[in-house]
Amino acid sequence: MVGSISAMKKICILLMVLAETFAGAEELVSYQLGGAEHLEIVPEETSARPLRQVRYAQPYALKPHGEPPVIFTLTGIDEDLTKKYIEQYSSRWGRNWLSTILKRSEPYIAFIRAEIERRGLPQELIYLPVIESAYSTGAVSRSGATGLWQFMRNSIGPYDMKITEWMDERRDFWKSTVGALDKLETEYKRVGSWELALAAYNAGLGTVLNGLKKHPGADYWELCRRRAFRNETIQYVPRLLAVSYILSQPRRYGIETVWPEDPQWTRVPVDRPVDLGILAEHAGLSGPALKQANGELFYGITPPDPAYHIKVPASQAEAVGLVLKNAELALIKYYFHTIRSGDTLSGIARHYGVPESQIRSSNPGLKDKYLKIGQRLIIPALREVKMAAAAPRRDTVSFTGTHLVKRGETLWSIALAYNTDPGTLARINGMGVNDTLREGSSLKTPVTQ
Repeated sequence: MVGSISAMKKICILLMVLAETFAGAEELVSYQLGGAEHLEIVPEETSARPLRQVRYAQPYALKPHGEPPVIFTLTGIDEDLTKKYIEQYSSRWGRNWLSTILKRSEPYIAFIRAEIERRGLPQELIYLPVIESAYSTGAVSRSGATGLWQFMRNSIGPYDMKITEWMDERRDFWKSTVGALDKLETEYKRVGSWELALAAYNAGLGTVLNGLKKHPGADYWELCRRRAFRNETIQYVPRLLAVSYILSQPRRYGIETVWPEDPQWTRVPVDRPVDLGILAEHAGLSGPALKQANGELFYGITPPDPAYHIKVPASQAEAVGLVLKNAELALIKYYFHTIRSGDTLSGIARHYGVPESQIRSSNPGLKDKYLKIGQRLIIPALREVKMAAAAPRRDTVSFTGTHLVKRGETLWSIALAYNTDPGTLARINGMGVNDTLREGSSLKTPVTQ
């Protein structure tokens, strides 16, 4: 009888402890540390999302409720700067921003995830394009870095990417992903840790090697504390950790996501200029989806380069191949221009919005100094000729535009509209990311130059 009373007391005490533990906690998530050890991270009611946590061993497996475990490699989840970014990205506006980015990533993220898993690289790298480009193939930074992985023009040589009058392969999700992961693997082998490899990706390998030379044996976090890096690089890994932490358990943060089925992209060679819209129509594909998958093409027309391949879902590759092999199908539109008095090749090119070299390649033997009145030229229909010719593409962005704030807008929503990062937009305008905007006030916004 005495033993039964003692057991009952123990049960009551245990129930009281559990009640106190869960009071005020929104949710409890467990981290499995290579065995029976667990780390609890519990949002408390005293602020939006402060974290109470204990240091952990690496790597660790994140096992959110009802979701598969995700193996994390990077250290620093318990750093103050990481916690700051977790709180920022898990705010209402931060979650809305991340939800939009996830939707934008759908055509590419399965390919990127598979390539990272095939190489055995850290799972956090799946989310690196979130902080690099907001998962936009068309993103351009202030310094001219372009594409999902933000390559500079002078850094693509080793990675099988080209920039021509037809295309910029920094916007090619396939080639840029392979190139970025190759680059990260190379930098990891040089510096010995993924945190430092990421710092090298952001700031340059020379910056990291100089930091290690001055502070032998220091890791990324120690080099940050010693201010061996600029502020952007100090925030780089914490931002990636925060985004990875939230997006690896989206339901916990109220982020609805439906992971798209992997279309199993494949590449099909194209040995002649082809308008993707016309190709899609003949092959029974979605024209906008095909153009999005091949976003490196400036005009939606493949270059006259037999080495070029378009990206299509593997399930539709046969249909595309049959269309391309049909020599009787006209797969590009042309204008026919009859030379008149006073015409010059440069003037014709400006009128049709086409580079002179493209007119020459479409008219073999053409000599622009000897244009003959009545001579007929074939002009690729890259644009509607009634429209003004587009300005040449530039590789830089300046914040010289303006935006008048409307009721209910935030820096997060405005950043999405202008395809920029909310942190960058905040810094340019001298304010905080979560500052309240006054209706009718003016903000500096990016303009591609």
